[in-house]
Amino acid sequence: MKEKLHVYYDKEGDVLEIRMGKPTIASFKDLGNDVFERIDEKSGEIKGFAIFNFNKRSEKLKSIDVSLPFGLKMCA
Repeated sequence: MKEKLHVYYDKEGDVLEIRMGKPTIASFKDLGNDVFERIDEKSGEIKGFAIFNFNKRSEKLKSIDVSLPFGLKMCA
């Protein structure tokens, strides 16, 4: 099943959230360094992640490398 990738940035909270598929009830697991994975509470599947202080950390960098807690397959 193909799932859409949703990217949302909250400027006031300085949080970047990337989510796969439809919104579900989820909890967040702290991976350290202000990165959290979003875990579906029913299935236990990783459904996305959030990066706190995203803009603050990116101001000094030209690129940001973040290890994703899941693989992504891009299809055209």
